[in-house]
Amino acid sequence: MQNRNENIIVVEDDTQIRNFICYALKQEGFPYTTAGTAQDALSQLVSGQIDLMLLDLGLPDFDGMEVIKKVREWSEMPIIVVSARDQDKEKATALDNGADDYLTKPFSATELMARIRVALRHLYKVGGIKAQAILSVGGLTIDFDKRLVYLDDAELHVTPLEYNLLALLFKNIGKVLTTKYILKEIYGVGYGTDTQALRALMAGLRRKIEQNPTKPRYILTEIGVGYRLVDE
Repeated sequence: MQNRNENIIVVEDDTQIRNFICYALKQEGFPYTTAGTAQDALSQLVSGQIDLMLLDLGLPDFDGMEVIKKVREWSEMPIIVVSARDQDKEKATALDNGADDYLTKPFSATELMARIRVALRHLYKVGGIKAQAILSVGGLTIDFDKRLVYLDDAELHVTPLEYNLLALLFKNIGKVLTTKYILKEIYGVGYGTDTQALRALMAGLRRKIEQNPTKPRYILTEIGVGYRLVDE
């Protein structure tokens, strides 16, 4: 067991699930604290050093969606929702409100730990993303200073919109981005919610970077929610 420095708060009112999560964290060497209500969680977040939050939405005092909104007013800590709500609309709303990931109950300890590791890697990358001019995932590389994209060291000819889309995904490696968020960032706040242009843009980009666009290696579709650049 490796001792970790990242402190995790488990916000869950179901004792059985909370104990399961805490056991999984203990096995991986993560220090953790727990909260059974939203108010208790917010109090601990303000007074303590918390690096990542595992959040159930169905809390007894007020909805977990409100917790996400309140935390995002002052903190960029990773938030992973762990919820029995499995509707695409619920997932998209949580992500749009600022959650980093969404894990539907029931889930395995292995999947939970994988999601936590991805979220923590993203946390460490956020501070240095602007200073780090070149990023790579597998054979796919982006050069932010030169606005160039390479696949297996060969330069790819991408359109300005394709570059902007890929750059947005690279700046959020491993994080699910909702279609609503991508549309706002790529086309502007006044564009609306029509996803046809985004689907066409994504298809064109995938044809250039994926060996088999129907089975993408780099940009994965989170059905009903959005897209994610893999974190290898």
